[in-house]
Amino acid sequence: MRAKAASPDTIEGVTGFTARRFSIGGETLAAPKAAPGLYLVATPIGNLGDITLRALETLAGVDVIACEDTRITHRLTERYAISAPLTPYHEHNAAAARPKILARLAQGASIALVSDAGTPLISDPGFKLVREACAAGYPVTALPGPSSILAALSVAALPTDRFFFEGFLPAKATARRARLAELAKIDVTLVLFESGSRIRDTLADLAEIMGTRDGAICRELTKLHEDIRRAPIAELAKAADGLEIRGEFVVVIGPPPADAQLMNEDELNEVLRDRLKHDSVKDAVAHAVELSGRPRREVYARALALARESEAEDEDGEG
Repeated sequence: MRAKAASPDTIEGVTGFTARRFSIGGETLAAPKAAPGLYLVATPIGNLGDITLRALETLAGVDVIACEDTRITHRLTERYAISAPLTPYHEHNAAAARPKILARLAQGASIALVSDAGTPLISDPGFKLVREACAAGYPVTALPGPSSILAALSVAALPTDRFFFEGFLPAKATARRARLAELAKIDVTLVLFESGSRIRDTLADLAEIMGTRDGAICRELTKLHEDIRRAPIAELAKAADGLEIRGEFVVVIGPPPADAQLMNEDELNEVLRDRLKHDSVKDAVAHAVELSGRPRREVYARALALARESEAEDEDGEG
């Protein structure tokens, strides 16, 4: 049975339906009508078999499913013969669609919110909807399940007791390097999302700024062509030319080595002088911060002083 996509400007007119059921393993099961409220339902990140029974019951039992892309969510509902209508809710239509979803909640509707893959609200739209639903007093229920962040941490073979999720880095190189220099100061495992078109450039920047750390590149997690590579970041960057760039990437970077020590001032000056010969002050500082373990503010001040000294020497030479 094909699920029908509802238009975002007619969501208030979506009517109830009788086929509250789903199919799994060749068996058709009845789903109870979901109680009024908003349900945040985690969906598979690749393999459609990674769906919980509770998620299937809820998706089949709600009045409507709000999703980023109805075409993608339809693959899931079609797989499990779920007939709940779909309505788009994404970053481009959220301002217009959100009041209509809230209006349905006010009428006592049950609505599931899903992302294209994984857990809703994690690098996906939905925060404002959840905030406003909570503020209005509507029940909001989380149905946990797949997450590419947790899946990558599980298989990266890196410390997981503390981690920092960054999401996507800036697309422009200068901003990306600046952000990585800031992240390098966080003494925990880091988790990043990256696109195939930028993965090689990002690995090159990571090698320059955090090259001594261990890392893992997780591509197409849970999918047919899943590929996981574990090595020091510098080695992963060197092998990037042979990396298949099609697909979705999660990059995990381990914390700095436990035996890392602060670089002394003479060593810091030497590193900065060498980098300032061919890099901007910002790029030289980013590199030196990672190597030295010293605070960025201190390294930046030292780099500016060395740059001024170099300029003065050049002027004296010309005179």
